[in-house]
This record gives sequence, C-alpha cells and structure tokens, in this order.
Amino acid sequence: MPMPVTVRPATPADIPAVLALEAQAPTAAHWSREQYVRRVEGGCVLVAVDKAICGFVCTNIVAGEWEIENIVVAPSCRRQGTADRLMRELFDRARNANASAILLEVRESNLPGRGLYAKHGFEEAGRRRTYYKDPPEDAILYSFHFGTRAGNAS
Repeated sequence: MPMPVTVRPATPADIPAVLALEAQAPTAAHWSREQYVRRVEGGCVLVAVDKAICGFVCTNIVAGEWEIENIVVAPSCRRQGTADRLMRELFDRARNANASAILLEVRESNLPGRGLYAKHGFEEAGRRRTYYKDPPEDAILYSFHFGTRAGNAS
C-alpha cells in the first residue's frame, strides 16, 4: 500500500519540480517559470509530496471564486489517491477562506479528471466549443458552489 502523500503550499524552491511534472502531462496547461513564481508567491499552488513532489494543483482566486487552472500528478503516482488528496486540501482551504465557488474547465476526453470532479461534487456548468488546441477539443465547464447544496467535498 502506498504511503499517504502530504499536501502543502508550494515554495519557490518547488517550481523546478512543478515544471518537470507539467512537462510529463502533454494536455496540462504549460506555463513559464515566471507564471508559476507569481502563483506560488500568491499562495495559489499546492504540492503533493511523497518522497518527492508527485503532484500539484494551481488555482487563481478572484472575488471569492477559486478557479482550478492546472492539476497534474506524476504518471508513476496516478490511481493512488494523490489527485483526491490534492482536491480535499484545496476544498478545505477554499472553505476556510469563505470561497463562494470552485470553477474549472477540462478537456471533454479527460474522463479520469471528469470522474474526479464529479466525485467531489462538481456539476457540469457549460461547454466551450473547440477551446483546446493540439488537438482541437471542447472544454467542459464544472462548478462547485459552497453553501448551495451538500457536496461530497470532504
């Protein structure tokens, strides 16, 4: 049985590992080091750590709404609860900050991601036609609104 990962806020020293993980995920959003520096300094990146960083989630927070912009788990750590642990910590932090909602968009073909979001109480909220490039694909919009219904976000 794998050791449970710990989740903590990212530090500037984590950025090389975050960039390396991102490079292993062809469909993830690909950002520059400077973009991650800004997000880390703003407290918007959480990392999952086993022996090393094995996953991360990056958010943007605007007016009480948290948007998941990127979530990546190392290929060797997938299907072991790492993404679930990252999501639980993100929900805890958003709830503690009195967030009104968590929003995201995901490739229509990303069935594991869509399953993760449904498990955490997200509901489909719309579609953006041919939002993604390489290959062209629709984005499915998901939202979770705190205080409006009982979600499975624990």
